[in-house]
Amino acid sequence: MTNLSRVIIATLAGLVLAAGVHIASILASPHLADQDAFTKILPTLTADQAQIISAPGGGDTWMPLPDPAVAVAACAFDLRNGPMRVTSQTGPNLLSFSFHEESGGVFFAVTDRAAVRGELEIVAMTARQLDEARAAEDENDPSRDVRIVAPEQRGFVIVRVTAPSASQRQQAEDAAKAVSCITEQDE
Repeated sequence: MTNLSRVIIATLAGLVLAAGVHIASILASPHLADQDAFTKILPTLTADQAQIISAPGGGDTWMPLPDPAVAVAACAFDLRNGPMRVTSQTGPNLLSFSFHEESGGVFFAVTDRAAVRGELEIVAMTARQLDEARAAEDENDPSRDVRIVAPEQRGFVIVRVTAPSASQRQQAEDAAKAVSCITEQDE
């Protein structure tokens, strides 16, 4: 074996090893991260109202490059304690909810266009909780709740309210803070 072939084999082995380490580190990083979105939103778990994480006009936020025209609030949920009811009154500004798994993936999203009589109300629950709610329903008076089944027991809701003009910034922030996130206790 010549010196040139040894150099080529060593170089190829190094490249394969480097590619393997690179791919492994990328795949492992979400599991090793200690400052993911759920961890940052976790303190809102005990709050009954959504907590502002980014308000129009900037300010302190952990979000990278926040949109200055959108007030963003969040609620964490743990369905082991019971279903979570998210309720908001609609107004002139666009309002949207996005429900995320603990790992960050979105499993449901809705805007204020789905509101009934000016109120947007969603109940997040596990499949077992949904079965129990259906079994407890009165056949003559069915529930009108919009129920969604969460793929994980823990997660969070992101609330976004737009402020199309600078004069509506405070109104957007107030609407985001007014969103109710209440855990309904299992009986």
